[in-house]
Formats: sequence, C-alpha cells, structure tokens
Amino acid sequence: MTLDRARQLLQVQLDFGGRYNANSAKLILSEVQKVHGQAAVDRLIRELAMDEVFGFSPGTRFEGGLAIGKIYP
Repeated sequence: MTLDRARQLLQVQLDFGGRYNANSAKLILSEVQKVHGQAAVDRLIRELAMDEVFGFSPGTRFEGGLAIGKIYP
C-alpha cells in the first residue's frame, strides 16, 4: 500500500469517526507499519490529527490491527 492510498483510506475513517472506524484505522496503520515503518505511521498520525479523533499518538505501534503502546517515550 502506498502512503497516499493509506492517507486516503485513513481520511475516510476519520470522517466517519467512531470505534469501528478506529479499528479499521488500526488495520491500515498496521499495514503501513509493515511496509513503510514506524516513522511513516507517526507522520500520518500527526498529519491527519488522529489523536483528536481516535486518540492515537505518535510512537504507538500497530500490529495485526492492535495498538501496542509506545515504542519510545
């Protein structure tokens, strides 16, 4: 998945909001993490202000649709 495509898909999830859409966003971010790494995930979280809607913060690791705490303080 390209970062542009991930950005588009994440924006749709953010526009809808809600916990089910947060789960979808986690799956998208876990795919981004596998392909592009943590820096790309952090950049998307900041760029799309995902902390305001879903409470995701930079440094959170996403694996298999799970948010697994921060990897650095």
